[in-house]
Amino acid sequence: MAKTHVTTNINGEETEFLCEPRQTLLEVLRDDLNLTGSKEGCGNGNCGACSVIVDGRVVDSCLVLAVETEGSEVTTIEGIASPEGLHPLQQKFLEHAALQCGICTPGFIVAAKALLDQEPNPSEERIRLWLAGNLCRCTGYDKIIRAVMDAAETMEKA
Repeated sequence: MAKTHVTTNINGEETEFLCEPRQTLLEVLRDDLNLTGSKEGCGNGNCGACSVIVDGRVVDSCLVLAVETEGSEVTTIEGIASPEGLHPLQQKFLEHAALQCGICTPGFIVAAKALLDQEPNPSEERIRLWLAGNLCRCTGYDKIIRAVMDAAETMEKA
């Protein structure tokens, strides 16, 4: 099958890759670009483990064709931290022990970042609603919600 040339911005860097039209963004990120932070949990958009931000919207990268990202801005879990250190969400996930096996963690952090980018001070109910598309089989959700609430508070003070 012929490959398509795609130019996009991934984690702030202009990126070019070749992919088959049928390849998902998740496949290209993990297999071709070596950005393995996004996890394949279900492969059908039900778990959120592969969540990334494309042009400001949270998407399941297992449901997006890589060719659809032509000219887009993509943020993966690898693009959340800065050279100065962890993003407050990442730090709060650690402090609140809001992770266990880690498969769902990147998706939760990416989705929570997208929420806080849009709504810096969301209510607990809003956080729970926003993260409803992300599944965790290990931690339960309270620690995750508390971590996001604490990160929002920390970021608001900064």
